[in-house]
Amino acid sequence: MRSIALYNLKGGVGKTAAAVNLAYLAAAHGVHTLLWDLDPQGASSWYFHGEPDDKGRKVFEGGTPVGRLVKPSPYRQLSLIPANLSYRYLDIILKKVEPPREALKRLLKPFSEQYSLIVLDCPPSLSHLADNIFSAADRVLVPVVPTWLSLRSLEQVQAYCKAEGFDPKKLRPFYSMADRRRSLHRDLLENPPASMARRYPAVIPYASAVERMGEHRAPLAAYAGSEDPALLAYAELWLELKKDLGL
Repeated sequence: MRSIALYNLKGGVGKTAAAVNLAYLAAAHGVHTLLWDLDPQGASSWYFHGEPDDKGRKVFEGGTPVGRLVKPSPYRQLSLIPANLSYRYLDIILKKVEPPREALKRLLKPFSEQYSLIVLDCPPSLSHLADNIFSAADRVLVPVVPTWLSLRSLEQVQAYCKAEGFDPKKLRPFYSMADRRRSLHRDLLENPPASMARRYPAVIPYASAVERMGEHRAPLAAYAGSEDPALLAYAELWLELKKDLGL
């Protein structure tokens, strides 16, 4: 079993859209996949019609087996652990767990018998939960809008991982919400800074089709044409990830 996290310190960079589409594409290619929505906003859960489960917090407190949280999605080979608002307290709960960075890794371990890939949709923060995510995930995918502020957030995460002893090679940035009509976006796509050295080459465009995921409450492939540029970009990202993980 392999695990990935969609994470960024900065919000509004296309993190959840990437988590939803990568989870769908993995399942569609025969990889039995579980998406765990760790963000209390519950956007991934909403896209997959998952109802919030009030047992989520109790799992981290040790009162509920994690397997009881799993719900079916509308798609074959894709399951879901929905988020709920109680996840906003996870940092407080995780402070009490020993060792403090291992709780999530322990919770993921039993899923190895049933799933080949776990996708974590993560809230935008540097926190005890983030520490658990950096420890548990095989790869941390960081969507980066081609702007200096978004790149600064990536650099902050890279510096934090180095300072806290996390493996920086786990971090895999990729460009997201890129608009080639903008000169700054074009410049950064053509001349990526050193912080993007380990990036996946796929570039997710800024596209109305992605925005319509909320209208359809579905991943792109469920309603967009097979030649849709955003869908093709996510498919490219999935293939790069699949090769990187050896799936």
